[in-house]
Amino acid sequence: MSADSQSTTVYAPYSISLSANFPDTEQQDINNLLDLLPAHTVHTDDKANETQPIVHIKRFVDGRGLSCPMPLLKTKVALRDVAAGESLYVVATDANSQADITAFCRQSQQADAANQLRLIVSSITGQPSEDSLSAQRFDTIYHFIITKTDSN
Repeated sequence: MSADSQSTTVYAPYSISLSANFPDTEQQDINNLLDLLPAHTVHTDDKANETQPIVHIKRFVDGRGLSCPMPLLKTKVALRDVAAGESLYVVATDANSQADITAFCRQSQQADAANQLRLIVSSITGQPSEDSLSAQRFDTIYHFIITKTDSN
């Protein structure tokens, strides 16, 4: 994918746009994971549905196979490179990650932080058994899209 194009996936009520800075293989992995999310998905090439807010995914954390607290720690580190208005996509297989990451985002909203975190998608999916991209197969994948907001 060229540096000036972005892939956009529409998940009602959000359109998800991947940063063009991801390598092609990572973009493919991310798109495969996003395809596991519940229905209402439509792939578009250049433009998103103008009535839906666009979520710009800048960074990706693959926490599959990592035990608690590693997915949360990797999330915290990756958020350093995410600016206000941009998002981080996190996937994890440890059930504790759902509670940890949700609580972390909720805590940032309650704190007097300069950039608060908004958890847009927190979804649980089953990974298809025919997935040959990964040597390990997990029954459950937890998906998080965390957007850094400007609290001003």
